[in-house]
Amino acid sequence: MNTYFITGISTEVGKTVASAIVTEALEADYWKPIQAGELDYGDTQKVERLISNKKSKFHPNAYGLQTPMSPHAAADIDGIHIDIKQVKAPKTNNHLVIEGAGGLLVPLNDTHTILDLIKPSYIVIVVSRHYLGSINHTLLTVNLLKEKGFEVAIIFSGHEHLTTETIIKKMTDVPVIGRIDEEPYFDKNVIKEYADKFKANL
Repeated sequence: MNTYFITGISTEVGKTVASAIVTEALEADYWKPIQAGELDYGDTQKVERLISNKKSKFHPNAYGLQTPMSPHAAADIDGIHIDIKQVKAPKTNNHLVIEGAGGLLVPLNDTHTILDLIKPSYIVIVVSRHYLGSINHTLLTVNLLKEKGFEVAIIFSGHEHLTTETIIKKMTDVPVIGRIDEEPYFDKNVIKEYADKFKANL
């Protein structure tokens, strides 16, 4: 069984939808270690709402923070310190999809970032969405992961932009699982369609 860590090149690039698709494709378990803000309806609840299969389990956050901002700052507002030793992946006999927060170098405390949560055995999926600067952000993210020795793949999200995607493919030389188009909405049926499409590449 594999563990997949879903990260993004920035915030609001489509990590949660990508996580739902990968979770559905593999009938995997899902875990969001750190949720900042939206505690009543966080990413775990959003993914669970989009999943059709009955096998996936949804594990509780290690930290649930009140404010929708960088975890280190949200934790400071809540008067707590994020201890990465307390961020332990749930035990499961199934595939596990872990969704990060923001990008790789988002701080958790004064010394640790999201990158420190990624174990050497994890497969890292980078969600890349086109915007001015996204090529640079994607190359920085993928190259850092490759330097650290991780197995890396990309999911593109949003409107297709061929020149951007082509140069990213050439310069990163990592597999592309697929692209998630700018859909008018995402529900269980849409997620299932993408899951069926992406499954062979996971």
